[in-house]
Amino acid sequence: MTQGNSTEVTEFFLQGFGTQHKFLFIVFLVIYVTSVVGNIGMILLIKTDSRLRTPMYFFLQHLAFIDLCFTSAITPKMLQNFIVGNKSISFGGCVMQLLVYATFATSDSYLLAAMAVDRYVAICNPLHYPIVMTQRVCIHLIAGSYVMGSINASVHTGFTFSLSFCRSNIINHFFCDVPPILALSCSNTDLNIMLLAVLVGFNLMFTGLVIAYSYISVTVTILKMSSTTGRKKAFSTCTSHLTAVTIFYGTLSYMYLQPHSNNVQENMKVASTCYGIVIPMLNPLIYSLRNKEVKEALKGIGSKVF
Repeated sequence: MTQGNSTEVTEFFLQGFGTQHKFLFIVFLVIYVTSVVGNIGMILLIKTDSRLRTPMYFFLQHLAFIDLCFTSAITPKMLQNFIVGNKSISFGGCVMQLLVYATFATSDSYLLAAMAVDRYVAICNPLHYPIVMTQRVCIHLIAGSYVMGSINASVHTGFTFSLSFCRSNIINHFFCDVPPILALSCSNTDLNIMLLAVLVGFNLMFTGLVIAYSYISVTVTILKMSSTTGRKKAFSTCTSHLTAVTIFYGTLSYMYLQPHSNNVQENMKVASTCYGIVIPMLNPLIYSLRNKEVKEALKGIGSKVF
């Protein structure tokens, strides 16, 4: 970092967890390897098994891809910083990390909303399901998720790194995220803070309302079913998605919408660990352990191999 009439930052330092504990390195390494294996396995399973060629699994395949991408944007660098003394990241590397992470994190929320719409149509309008959830509609929903993620990430990244940094170049986090980077700026960050609140709030509220409406309608429809077996079967198709949604939105809301406090940065590190590292590992487990079709497909592969 050079000083003059203005301050030019050429690199940042990621403070991380303030420790180089080897135990944490091993824990996070195991979690990351599990995430990579689980999500790649889910993608390949859906691609190869003809029984999983439905809209729900088409969305699930992209969810696995998104989880794989955004955990890979932050975890390898975090693992490296556990075992090396130099915790620096170049200015360009920080820009790219935030851009990739924010793109896929936002896309994740819109994809979960699209999956909720899929369950709504499947349960509330089963006769129209093949007509409504066509391949073209599914592709449009997926594309829309990626577009919204790209727009959101581009706005945050562009406005964040257009600021001047003169206070420090040490980021109090284990990856480049907007709030800890804004804390380093000597520019007026009011617009950035407003954008963060408005865009994150909009993304959470819009996708949350879509999911809430979908599942309220699904619940009403299920309760109206006369058959107990039918109710159980209909509800079982939603439990995996509901579990993933609850963990995802609970963590994300806590990360970005919590009130300011003295421990806000440390709280964000814990929440970010859950959101960016643990959840991508959990999703393949949730959708495989609580999904009959996926379990049958896994058994089929297991019988062929062994």
